[in-house]
Amino acid sequence: MFENFTVTERWTKKPVHCAYQMLIVAISTRHADAIDIKFLADGKPVWVALPHPAWVEYKKRTGKLITDSLAVEIAGHYLRSALAQGEGLGREMFSLTVEETLQHLDAAVAEMQAAVPA
Repeated sequence: MFENFTVTERWTKKPVHCAYQMLIVAISTRHADAIDIKFLADGKPVWVALPHPAWVEYKKRTGKLITDSLAVEIAGHYLRSALAQGEGLGREMFSLTVEETLQHLDAAVAEMQAAVPA
């Protein structure tokens, strides 16, 4: 659902097409305790960094795991929200906190569940 989407950027009112490209463990690339998820936003690279401690906190709260595909959905949900609110057009990197990650996880799951016909 959030791997490939189009959102209207708040300030320019132009549609921005975003497509998931890759997921990388940031420890190996930039020595950060995060998972970096790359999207192409109108062909330009945009990274969303999700902190590793969010995986631990989510497991503690729910007993469930954040999978790679769920991490992509979280990052895509965040990116869609950020662009729709006019945050960071032209930025290459967004770093979320643990709480932001979990909030976007809950919102993404709720939207995906609402999209499934009953």
